Amino acid sequence: MDFAALMSKEISKAKGPATPSSASSESEKPKATGKKYARRGEEEAARVAAYNEEQERLRREREERYTQKRKLEEEEADRKREREDKKRRLAEESRKKREEQEAKVERERRKKLGLPELPTPSDKDDTPLADAEEDIPDEELTEKLRELNEPTLLFGENHNTRLRRYRKLVERAAQPKLSDGPIPTTLELVPEIDMKISSTVPKEKEARHFLARQLASYFNMLLSEWEIALAKRDLSIRESFQGKQAYNAMVQSRENMKPLFRKLEKEELDKGVLEPIVEIAHKAQQRRYVDANDAYLRLSIGKAAWPIGVTMVGIHERSAREKLHQGDQQAHILSDELTRKYLQSIKRCLSFAQVRWPPDDQLQMMG
Repeated sequence: MDFAALMSKEISKAKGPATPSSASSESEKPKATGKKYARRGEEEAARVAAYNEEQERLRREREERYTQKRKLEEEEADRKREREDKKRRLAEESRKKREEQEAKVERERRKKLGLPELPTPSDKDDTPLADAEEDIPDEELTEKLRELNEPTLLFGENHNTRLRRYRKLVERAAQPKLSDGPIPTTLELVPEIDMKISSTVPKEKEARHFLARQLASYFNMLLSEWEIALAKRDLSIRESFQGKQAYNAMVQSRENMKPLFRKLEKEELDKGVLEPIVEIAHKAQQRRYVDANDAYLRLSIGKAAWPIGVTMVGIHERSAREKLHQGDQQAHILSDELTRKYLQSIKRCLSFAQVRWPPDDQLQMMG
């Protein structure tokens, strides 16, 4: 027997007989699949279809959760509204009972003391409406008061008094809103990027109004920074005499500048005062504080003649004395108390500004 026959005999012994289960599975495998190979495109299409179906299922679940959440929120809002209405109704009923009890006690007290009876609720304010006042039905008036979050009916109140109360509330709401800041003002404040003030006063009305908004914004920013800087000091410095004086100076400047803001709102500031203030603010923004101080001195002191030294000797007047009393030459503008106060406050703001924003040129530092 040769070597090849021996090797084939040993290999057949190692393999052993084929099991019927493996043979049956191998015979059934092509029958179950139907075909031996599958196209990659078909597998990719099946995978995409399964992915889209999964995404659609997730989207439906998200929509269902969102709808359920919105429904729960609406139900909670309805329950909260009902609780608020019930609480308001109970409060109104308890207030009416309390007022009735107080009125009863007051009537008994006045009866014991022999005092006249209390006026009935209808006698408090039953004056008819004027011809110019338009009447509103009770149901509509109740809804309008509820929209304003106001009580629909007060104790002893009739239709006319309710209507007058509603109109007062509407007038109060129609008033211009004050802006936030150290000095509340009806002028709309501009952002810091738009606070750059020009060197001249424009002639157009809209441009002058915008200039007033710029000035109000700039001085409000100065006062805010001043207050913040004072608040950042150590407690020992704040409680010292000098620290309290510095804080009082800031508060006084803030109060004294309110008339300036009122004049800016009404555009009633005189041109002879507005132009120097614009020059002061313009040069302060450029950190030219010495030039700004010079503009302040020209505004406050002026260039008119001042009575210095002896103005009259004997019975004869000096040659230049009549120049002191000419009406077109006012020696200084500080004769007006309000003007003097807000101009001095502007000077204090300049002193703070040169510390908060020091100039690049040291020669522009005020002494």
